Amino acid sequence: MIETANKRSIYKLSIRSLKANKLRNIFIIISIALTTILFTCVFTIGMSMLKSIEESTMRQVGGSAHGSFKYVTNEEFNKIKDHKLIKELGYSIMVGSADNKELITRSTEIRYGTDKEAELMFSKPTKGKMPEKANELATDTIVLDNLGIPHEIGKEITLSYKINGKQVTDTFMLSGYWEGDKVTPASLAWVSDKFIKTRLAGIDTKHVKKSIKEANSISGLMFVDVVFSNSFNVKGKLLQILKDSGYTEKDIETGVNWAYSIANFQLDFGTALGLLGAMLLILLSGYLIIYNIFYISVAKDTKFYGMLKTIGTTEKQIKIIVKNQARILSAIGIPAGLFIGYILGLILLPFAMQVLSITQKSLSFNPLIFIGSALFSIITISISCKKPAKIASKISPIEAVRYTGLSKTERKKIKNSTNGAKASKMALANIFRNFKKAFIVMLSLSLSIILLNSVYTIVTGFDMEKYISYNMISDFAIADAAYFNPAMGYNGQNTLSENTINEINSLQGLEHIERVYFRAQYHNLDTKALKWFDTSIKKEEKLRGGDDLYIKESKQTLSKGEIPLNIYGLDKLIGHKLEIVKGNFDAGKFASGNYVVIGRPFFLGPDMKESYYEVGDTIKIKYDNEKEKSYKVLAIGEIPYNISLKIYNTCGIDIYMTSNEFKAFADNPIIMTAIFDMEDKYIDGTEKYLTDYIKTKNPMLEYKSRKTFEKEFAKTQSTYRMIGYSLSFIIALIGILNFVNSMITNIISRRQEHAMLQSIGMTRKQLYKLLIFEGLYYALFTILIVCTLGVAINYFIVKTVAGGIWFFTYRFTLTPVLICIPFLIVFSIIAPALCYKFGNKMSIVERLREID
Repeated sequence: MIETANKRSIYKLSIRSLKANKLRNIFIIISIALTTILFTCVFTIGMSMLKSIEESTMRQVGGSAHGSFKYVTNEEFNKIKDHKLIKELGYSIMVGSADNKELITRSTEIRYGTDKEAELMFSKPTKGKMPEKANELATDTIVLDNLGIPHEIGKEITLSYKINGKQVTDTFMLSGYWEGDKVTPASLAWVSDKFIKTRLAGIDTKHVKKSIKEANSISGLMFVDVVFSNSFNVKGKLLQILKDSGYTEKDIETGVNWAYSIANFQLDFGTALGLLGAMLLILLSGYLIIYNIFYISVAKDTKFYGMLKTIGTTEKQIKIIVKNQARILSAIGIPAGLFIGYILGLILLPFAMQVLSITQKSLSFNPLIFIGSALFSIITISISCKKPAKIASKISPIEAVRYTGLSKTERKKIKNSTNGAKASKMALANIFRNFKKAFIVMLSLSLSIILLNSVYTIVTGFDMEKYISYNMISDFAIADAAYFNPAMGYNGQNTLSENTINEINSLQGLEHIERVYFRAQYHNLDTKALKWFDTSIKKEEKLRGGDDLYIKESKQTLSKGEIPLNIYGLDKLIGHKLEIVKGNFDAGKFASGNYVVIGRPFFLGPDMKESYYEVGDTIKIKYDNEKEKSYKVLAIGEIPYNISLKIYNTCGIDIYMTSNEFKAFADNPIIMTAIFDMEDKYIDGTEKYLTDYIKTKNPMLEYKSRKTFEKEFAKTQSTYRMIGYSLSFIIALIGILNFVNSMITNIISRRQEHAMLQSIGMTRKQLYKLLIFEGLYYALFTILIVCTLGVAINYFIVKTVAGGIWFFTYRFTLTPVLICIPFLIVFSIIAPALCYKFGNKMSIVERLREID
């Protein structure tokens, strides 16, 4: 056979073939669009979440620069500032930290900063401007609120601070301000260059740097933030700048913004598996329908491809014709899918962010979203039409002329039967003429029901009481804002005062209020405890290996002989809420003040019931104020997580005593949090009171309530419901399209067969009955797949997505399947009948004339 290398002719044939199959084209375009929508949704949500995590982390770090040089002298700055690797640079000069009593709960650093530095540190005035005169200052609204100063340009601000140990007080005029962010580690108060030249005149930065540890002052030293052309290998670039400038890390300390560190974003196995599963599910559902449409189309157009073979068209050219059709239809379906998918992704993004508790919402318009989605769609389409193209290219002219829609094996099968002409028997035989095609349609329909059942199982498996009891053991809890945000971390802020407790005490409907006092310090282990510590490390090392991070950290702590100690002082009722793992809690002994409950070191894991001291041992605590006392260990256990520090130390332990005992030995006892219960009818009023109190009197406080977590639980449920049901709906559409397309093409390809049956006496009613039975068999076998293979798939999906969620309990259910069955049956009855009515309008004679 001579190959006719005529690309234009091949392209024209592709176009004409498309024009002859308009209904099929619509199905393919919709299928391609739906597949692309799914991919675009996943990419939009994924990229936007990554951007949100990055920006949220930047807020916690306090800046957007790639890296920084710390405690830099003027001479060092002049050597590094012009390095070729630095794309942008901003710097600040430290003056001191404000020590006004009103700012004790909010660290406030007084600095001079360039405009670029203010921008990099999210601290550029949105109202007014950066300071220019010696007496001007710009700061955030948190500082202004704490000082009780209105948000008005020109207002006076008085700040007290130290410069190299010398106490200074200055009054400034407010030149600008911006909205404060509680997540950032500290507030900034910018002063002018003129102020620096006046106040810090004569300071030798070299001397300051040398005596940082002794003098505990950094006034006059610079902090230089740098931006590179990209965020790759930031640490390496910082070190390269130091090397080229003649310095090492011993000379200038560096810092990498961990918002840009890939190592900081650890994708756990379950999440990775879930994402991979979602991508494979989309690939599979897209493949099933696109492949099936092209496969059926090739079978339908067998005679067309056979005739092309007779006029010299090669196998390669026929493959090109099929692939050209896919490319042309993709050019319509993919752009539509990209647009709709991006919009849908933005709608679903807030729900997805709730799953990971991301508060910073950032929409991404990264070109990779569209490139990646389009690429995955093209790959899916390419894989889908590869086999049909191969089948079309292998058709011989003789086979094409004799083609009836049955395979050779099917044509050879002859069965004598007295009931073979029954509609139900004929329908069953018709479905499994082409087992592969039938199975693909059934599997496509099954996927949406399996996914729907999985989503339902996940959502109904969430236990609200389990969720709330983990987060709250009372109606309300109040504390410093940082206490409720592990990313910020509570560091002993003295925010919650007795005055606040007294105000809450006066509320109508209060049942009781309990305090949790806290102090962190270090504790020297006695000989027995050190021996136990050494033995425990060796045991764990055998299990984990010497390279384990916790083992290394534990060895370092052992060498020092002291461990971090968190001392809790508990009001009476909270003592009864201690979770004891070893020993018995005796309320009378505990109240005496001579007994304590101790926690377990984190490196042993959550299931161990041992600690440095055994039940009955004596532990001697030396407080920071040099007071000391020996206590008997009453039990080993811990406070409920929701009223604990919420931060774990590898080798440290918690120790619990009564609040009276705590106050007797601790100077300036600090209340970490307080919990209280209200009568039911006063709950709403208390919510309003706390909201107003924090807003008007103490913005550094925050409160949580059972209602807070009820709302969070409802949001979590709605998140999974919204995303899961949306995905189920789109995949259901793909399944329905696959089914409808199969029925239409099946009816069209068998119109000669139907004509023959009608010519020998089959009525239209009997033919409808035959088609309805075919649809019912599709429904029946789909249900069988869902209830057998689907159960195993459902369990895998549920365990992968929700298995790691602590408030989830797996419960087997087929409720969504039972709900779907009537709809599936009705659809399976109506769809074939409608497809026959609208897809087969030729008369019996016309259809019979088509037979060669």
